[in-house]
Amino acid sequence: MGGTEHLTVQREGATLVLTLNRPDAKNALSLSMLVGLYDGWIEADEDDAVRSVVLTGAGAAFCAGMDLKALAGKGMEGEQYRDRLKADPDLHWKAMLRHHRPRKPVIAAVEGYCVAGGTEILQGTDIRVAGESATFGLFEVRRGLFPIGGSTVRLQRQIPRTHALEMLLTGRPYTAREAAGIGLIGHVVPDGTALTKALEIAEQINACGPLAVEAVKASVYETAEMTETDGLASELKRGWPIFDTADAKEGARAFAEKRPPVYRRA
Repeated sequence: MGGTEHLTVQREGATLVLTLNRPDAKNALSLSMLVGLYDGWIEADEDDAVRSVVLTGAGAAFCAGMDLKALAGKGMEGEQYRDRLKADPDLHWKAMLRHHRPRKPVIAAVEGYCVAGGTEILQGTDIRVAGESATFGLFEVRRGLFPIGGSTVRLQRQIPRTHALEMLLTGRPYTAREAAGIGLIGHVVPDGTALTKALEIAEQINACGPLAVEAVKASVYETAEMTETDGLASELKRGWPIFDTADAKEGARAFAEKRPPVYRRA
């Protein structure tokens, strides 16, 4: 497993847990963190033993956005990662899930601040859990900036446009309850338990057929902007081969025999 000084990686069964680890700066994004995130997504994609990913933050925050000084690698901090960014100038967008979609389901576990770049990364995750004191928002316009991490495109596709525009144009903070009310997050839990809930959801996913899970996720995103006719055709093309897999046969046998299935990605 990889990781950097600002991004820790650990395994919880079949779940890869990526933790933004810069609590003294409310986990503001640094070059070290972005390199670690990108490597984490690639590790999850390439390791068949990983069936889900949980993204969370250390300490009392998820992510307070971009630290421009740290991203630039000024001084000692982050300088050792400059060559990675030079080799792949798109690395930071892939890390933030703007230009990369992991094959495995990604569950966000949010405590505290999840604002600016934090809310932008959130939009690249699949399932979202937050502690009741969490704060969300896209503050860029209040600073005369543009939320260039994908929010003007993605947000209106994930929540009603009136709510997306209000969030984008006012730059105001949103409570966890407000975020759940507009559909930005799916679960609000007691403070300090977001990671526990996210891992519970991950375990439910991990118990399912991995080929089926990955195909379902891919189909949802592939068909999102298609017409219904095109989407149904695409779904059939993506889904029908799953029925011929050994995993599908194992699922049927396990159901008949009233036992947990043992999937082998075959």
